[in-house]
Amino acid sequence: MFISKEKFEELKRELSRLETEGRREIAERLREAKELGDLSENSEYQEARNEQAWLEQKIGRLTEVVRQAEIIKKPAEGSAVINVGAEVTVRKDGTETTYTIVGSDEANPSAGRISNESPLGKLLIGRSAGNEVVLKTPKGEMRYTIVTVK
Repeated sequence: MFISKEKFEELKRELSRLETEGRREIAERLREAKELGDLSENSEYQEARNEQAWLEQKIGRLTEVVRQAEIIKKPAEGSAVINVGAEVTVRKDGTETTYTIVGSDEANPSAGRISNESPLGKLLIGRSAGNEVVLKTPKGEMRYTIVTVK
């Protein structure tokens, strides 16, 4: 999984917060709920246990993402080949659009960030300026000319 250094740091901070503050808050809620008496009919206790299970699942997912993450390295200056991390300007029907190729977790097409796993992202990877790619869609073919790669 490709992610930017900024996103990686953000995920590490969130994981650390959940492992410390999050677990501490749940432990406190469980302690308070236990003081209310019979646990079998104690809705506060059951709710705290459910939140604890959700928290541990989230911690597990984040731990796995951080463990498997490949940090996107900016392409070398003057690199002509498109890869993850590249900023690419394409022309379609006379209109130029600039995209940054990112991992799927950071994709936001309206902000100009497309996934390396998206149909267009897949077509662009490995290409260079001057190349033309054809994206086949249910409504027909869309032709893109790669103008620049940064």
